[in-house]
Amino acid sequence: MQLKNNLTKYFVIGFFGLGLVALVSKNLKADSETPYAMAGLTQVSGEAQAGQALFGANCASCHGDTGGGTGKGPPLIHDIYNPGHHPDEAFFSAVANGVPQHHWPYGNMPRLSQVTPDEVAKIISYVREMQLANGITYKPHKM
Repeated sequence: MQLKNNLTKYFVIGFFGLGLVALVSKNLKADSETPYAMAGLTQVSGEAQAGQALFGANCASCHGDTGGGTGKGPPLIHDIYNPGHHPDEAFFSAVANGVPQHHWPYGNMPRLSQVTPDEVAKIISYVREMQLANGITYKPHKM
C-alpha cells in the first residue's frame, strides 16, 4: 500500500513538474524570437516616408508595422538583413520573384507583382532607416 501511495505522489509531482518546465520553455522561446526592441523613429527622410506607407500596404501584414516580424513573417529589422548580407538587390529580387524559405520557419515568400521597382526602392529606404535606428549596419558577408 505504501508503494502505491508513493508512486501516485511521484507521478503527480512529475506531471506538474513537466508542465512547469514546458510553460517556462515556451515563454523563454517566445522572448528569444523577439530579436530587437524597435527604436521609434520620430522623423524619416522623404523617400522613407513614402516607403513607410508602401511598407504598411504591402509588407506589414507579414513583417510587422515597423519591420519587427510577426507570426507570419520574419523581422527585417534583424542583423541577418544588414546590407552586407542582404543588399538592396536581394529586396528587389524578393519582391519580383518571391523567396524560398531559408533563414526562418515561415515558409516561402510569394512574389509581390503589384509593387513596382520604384516602390521597392522607397520601401528599402524605409527599412534601411529603421535598421540604422536599431543599430543594424553594413557587415561584410562571410560564407
